[in-house]
Amino acid sequence: MAGFDICASRSGKKSDSAKPVISKQGRAALRYALVQASTSASLWNQTVRSYYSGLIKGRKLEKSIKLKMKVKLAAKLLIIAWTLMKRREQFNPSCSPG
Repeated sequence: MAGFDICASRSGKKSDSAKPVISKQGRAALRYALVQASTSASLWNQTVRSYYSGLIKGRKLEKSIKLKMKVKLAAKLLIIAWTLMKRREQFNPSCSPG
């Protein structure tokens, strides 16, 4: 529903040369809100900040890596939120998102 699932466009390309990207099949407003939430969480929540720092560690010179990792973090937060709703549990900030 959010369009964070990974797909690789292979139209006329060898499968090993195709780059995986998010499908964007879901709602753009939902993706935007989740990326904004991941940006805020990566700044203010210590657990999420350390996870995000681990994602970009050693990769800071790559083109647009910070945005890509915030999208990855948004997908991770969506999975956490879905799991908490499904299990009817409250968020425990001491649990690591990794």
